[in-house]
Amino acid sequence: MQQTAWGAWDWWLLYASNERAMFEVLQDVPAKESIYEADVLMQGLGNLRPARVTTLLKACASVKVKRLFLALAERHQHQWLAHLDLAEVDLGKGKRMLAPGGKLHPKYLITLPADLDDHTR
Repeated sequence: MQQTAWGAWDWWLLYASNERAMFEVLQDVPAKESIYEADVLMQGLGNLRPARVTTLLKACASVKVKRLFLALAERHQHQWLAHLDLAEVDLGKGKRMLAPGGKLHPKYLITLPADLDDHTR
């Protein structure tokens, strides 16, 4: 979390970094946010900090969030992905299904919608 002075009285306003905000969005997929919206958001995150992402991945308790984050980052071929240290990141075991009837991501074993490419390209 970061903070900044805001308003006429310079009240402290706490806000999430781009990295943490994306984790927060992914936590709500698919109940409150769509995978398609999360994919579009990830597409615009080409400047994330690998050290901060690695720290968040290690601290995150949700296997779904971690796998979805990595699968979407890989899908958009973000350069910072190559600089992550995933040695201590627990991605769990087994498959996770987010989209019934979707395609299983071969590396992260999470099901994404089969028509994901049609929505963002």
